[in-house]
Amino acid sequence: MTRTKLADGVYLTYLPARKFKTSLLSAQFVTPLTEETASAYALLPAVLRRGTVTYPDMGALSARLDKLYGARIDYTVRKKGETQCVGFVASFIDDSFIPGGEHLLEPVAELLGELVCDPATERGRFVPAYFESEKTNLIDAIRSIINDKRDYADSRLLREMCAGEAYGIPRLGSEEDAERLQLRKLYAQYGKLIGTSRLELFYSGSADRKRVEDALLSAFATLPRENIRETFPAQTHPARQEVLRVTEELDVTQGKLGMGFACGSDDTAALLMGNTLFGGSSNSKLFLNVREKLSLCYYASSLYHRQKGIITVSSGIEFENYQKAYDEIMAQLDAVRNGDLEDWELDGARSTLLNAYASMGDSQGKLENFYLGQAATGQSETPEELAEQVRNVTPERIFNAMKAVGLDTVYFLRGKEAAE
Repeated sequence: MTRTKLADGVYLTYLPARKFKTSLLSAQFVTPLTEETASAYALLPAVLRRGTVTYPDMGALSARLDKLYGARIDYTVRKKGETQCVGFVASFIDDSFIPGGEHLLEPVAELLGELVCDPATERGRFVPAYFESEKTNLIDAIRSIINDKRDYADSRLLREMCAGEAYGIPRLGSEEDAERLQLRKLYAQYGKLIGTSRLELFYSGSADRKRVEDALLSAFATLPRENIRETFPAQTHPARQEVLRVTEELDVTQGKLGMGFACGSDDTAALLMGNTLFGGSSNSKLFLNVREKLSLCYYASSLYHRQKGIITVSSGIEFENYQKAYDEIMAQLDAVRNGDLEDWELDGARSTLLNAYASMGDSQGKLENFYLGQAATGQSETPEELAEQVRNVTPERIFNAMKAVGLDTVYFLRGKEAAE
């Protein structure tokens, strides 16, 4: 793996691979996540994907992709730390599998560049029909989050815990901001995004690096590069002096208990292991005890947010089991802090993490997503380097790191009838 600077604010992560039958090419703009721009930037790639100057509608684009042996280009909107990453990921048959020596890298790169730099327009702005259609889709996507109460509760926990911090902003922005989007202003924001945001390019396939660089430099030759805005690593969440407790009532039959913890330690490998022991796998304390043994939760798991220095717990419970579940979750955290563990638990947690890092190399999509997260948040470790850190972490480091983990925010979603 190499990461090189191609132009001002343009970087290529090159991942040579010959074991895949496909190549992957990704173009992602990395920009600070803000309330003011989140919805607009989430809408932009969807509008851009509707057509270009050469291929002005979905039919023409699809026909072009069909001629490229069924290549696919999907738009993406992702949140990495406190940055928003928007762009396109292309997947196409690797050149080594194309008969007659035909090349797909260059035409696919050219099409990516055209989607970004030469979108279909009408009177100097986006095509109104495309804008209105994709704006409706975005609003529907934001509204639909509440239909999955687990995702909704997880999002609300982060919103409350990180209020006033960029990390609390959803990747698609808010429904209110999406509804206020206007065609003319969106086109101006498009110009700002592609002119001032860092562009991270990724390639995985059999082509040599020089050829990939030449193809991408040609494809993005007209990309405007003005005052490139720097993105900064997420600031560690400051622990509260007093636990924030939030209760929300909706028409639900199952309660959702979310708990947010400030880590208080920067020992990443130890926290990765500690979280895996606590609730990060099917052999974790939360899964085996709170869910399986005591049947207090329909599901219970924890997630370590490395960029923000927090751990969040997600669980589904009966309303009346709130206190029992709460107490038992805290008891299991204490068990990890105090080293109340069997050898097989430590071995299992380490194996879970090592397998996750090892399996990344089997998926071009996982590799692209991982390295985008690294580039967007200012990290440089490879999966192999992270695996080595996990191998070397001692039980004492794990316990010490987890002792610095403190409860910060509690979010409880309950049914309306439960409050009566």
